[in-house]
Amino acid sequence: MRATVTHDVQQTGLIAPADRVELWPIDKLHPYERNPRTHSEAQVDQIAASMVEFGWTNPILIDENAGILAGHGRLLAARKLGLAEVPVIRFEHLSEAQKRAYIVADNQIALQAGWDDALLAEELAWLRDERFDLDLIGFDASELERLLALADGEAASDEAEDEVPEPPEDPVSRPGDLWVLGNHRLLCGDATVLADVERVQPPTMTKIVAKLEERGLVHRTPHPTDGRQVILAATPAGRAVLGPFRRGRRYSPCIGTK
Repeated sequence: MRATVTHDVQQTGLIAPADRVELWPIDKLHPYERNPRTHSEAQVDQIAASMVEFGWTNPILIDENAGILAGHGRLLAARKLGLAEVPVIRFEHLSEAQKRAYIVADNQIALQAGWDDALLAEELAWLRDERFDLDLIGFDASELERLLALADGEAASDEAEDEVPEPPEDPVSRPGDLWVLGNHRLLCGDATVLADVERVQPPTMTKIVAKLEERGLVHRTPHPTDGRQVILAATPAGRAVLGPFRRGRRYSPCIGTK
């Protein structure tokens, strides 16, 4: 359901003037004990590093009892930095229900935004070229690598990533070969053929197959081209859970377990 604005902006006090920002002793603030939002140590470190780089740009929001409505992560970062005072804005007009709702909404509504990957990649590439520390931006290393590759025109297409190379004319491994690699077993076979599955690790795989059959997710049926073989085929319920089995396609040329 889409939220609609029905109140007069000036009458409801939606504009908070700058003079409402105050410096309060950090020990005077009370975190909300039922706050469902979590902050890992790594994220608190990121917030603290951001404060050092950019300054404190977003005051902590509190109610009339100094209870935190927004800014729990900023408070944790401030403690880590050893700050004695923090900037706050007081909101004293909210009901108890509004306070508890806002604590959730302040975090969840922000998650509904998205990124324009092309523009984001351009911004990150510009910052990189300016030798700005991209660790302060908040993306992990793998995502930064992907976005910078996009900016540099190196991103591979999805089709290229999904391309399966042609098998060699004289393959080293042939169907039926079972490789024992320490605690691992790797079989060159067909993941839909029950006999192949059971060869990989019989006790465990037998139990897994039995569970799938018990739940009605797969059933045993003759192989479409080799009647001596039994294959596992997904039931309608199984296709919804496990994904559709495509006719004529073997999902994995090798079956591996630990």
